[in-house]
Amino acid sequence: MPDNISAKLLERIQNDFSSDKTNIMRMNAVSKVGIDEASLSRNEYSENPMVFSIEIETGKITNQEHSGRCWLFAALNTLRLEIMRKLNLETFELSQAWMMFWDKLEKSNYFLESILETFDEPVDGRVIAHLLSGPVQDGGQWDMFCALADKYGVVPKGVYHESFNSANTQRMDWILTAKLREWAQVLRKEHEDGKSDEKLRNIKEEMLSEVYRILCVSLGEPPKSFNFEARDKDKKFIQDLEITPKAFFDKYVGVSLSDYISVINAPTKDKPYYRTFTVGLLGNVKGGRSVKYLNLPVDEQKALAIAQLKDNEPVWFGCDVGKLLDRKTGIMGMKNFDYGASLGITLGQDKASRLDFGQSLMTHAMVLLGVNLADGKPTRWKVENSWGKDSGQDGYYLMTDEWFSEYNYQIVVHKKYLSEKQLAAWETEPIVLKPWDPMGSLA
Repeated sequence: MPDNISAKLLERIQNDFSSDKTNIMRMNAVSKVGIDEASLSRNEYSENPMVFSIEIETGKITNQEHSGRCWLFAALNTLRLEIMRKLNLETFELSQAWMMFWDKLEKSNYFLESILETFDEPVDGRVIAHLLSGPVQDGGQWDMFCALADKYGVVPKGVYHESFNSANTQRMDWILTAKLREWAQVLRKEHEDGKSDEKLRNIKEEMLSEVYRILCVSLGEPPKSFNFEARDKDKKFIQDLEITPKAFFDKYVGVSLSDYISVINAPTKDKPYYRTFTVGLLGNVKGGRSVKYLNLPVDEQKALAIAQLKDNEPVWFGCDVGKLLDRKTGIMGMKNFDYGASLGITLGQDKASRLDFGQSLMTHAMVLLGVNLADGKPTRWKVENSWGKDSGQDGYYLMTDEWFSEYNYQIVVHKKYLSEKQLAAWETEPIVLKPWDPMGSLA
């Protein structure tokens, strides 16, 4: 058989296409309005109203603008409910820019330390290529958020508000990335020239000083303390003067982040259920909380999310949001698009195969605010997104339960909801995954 596209093969393919009138109809429709528009099905929208048997009331919809800070928005949106309930507030928003400032600084240090720890790796090898690919990207993980909050606390949005560069991170990220790659070259050269570890870390500290300056100029200098002032629903004035960000977290959020854990569903052969995992070279705060996952069957993952929602507590989750998403309705559903009718194809991979062959991974973090149960089983989930109120249905999204099974990967729940078997599994020593494993992806 020939290894090229021969004239004979091409003629057969052309005849097969043009002789089928259905293909001509598909071509006319799809080429006119686009694949998704021509494939759009009404079924998911008509079958899934934005009504839920369990639903949590929250504050105003937030907007991450042109940035990849969804993981920070989702985490802070779960924590703000604690403050709203304690202080009887109509709505409230914590500063995402504050968390991003410290994340960029800590990621810079994490990257430079990783360079110092990998001098024996070749520059053209996979490890260094991975480190250089995105030293300070906007994305992150739940445990990385916890590491920041544990060290730096949180502040109200009005104390450290958005800037042009927090809402539009591309240029700032490009500059920081360019400097960090340059400094990686410098550190490796200094090591080759025989500089001591102490000298190299002195050089690193000067580099971090420059990162801090870039961040202050771009985002604003972060305060060491601030005055907290607000009015509650009854117009009562609230005032707390000269409070530090850590003290604010302890006093007004008041939850122990160490009690909340990440539960994933990764049904691949290399990740057995009831085992824990971590990812090499993944993190932000050196010496802080490490990334750790417990892998469970998806039905158990859902049951944990439902238990927490029943207690009126939201659930941070990470998914592959772009897959089969109808942005107009905000519905994430397996029946949104009929590609069989429009293109004559089926998408045949299952969840494990999509992970193994690079077709899916976690790309976005949001918050579960509700679930609809029928005979005790979930049918659809209410989602709080951070793309503004003009996105989806007034900023809210709907995830069908079938879509949850296929494209949701991670939830964060309190350990108290775990069974004895699950708790015992959580205490196992984590298996270390390669840095480029799909479970190392950042939301």
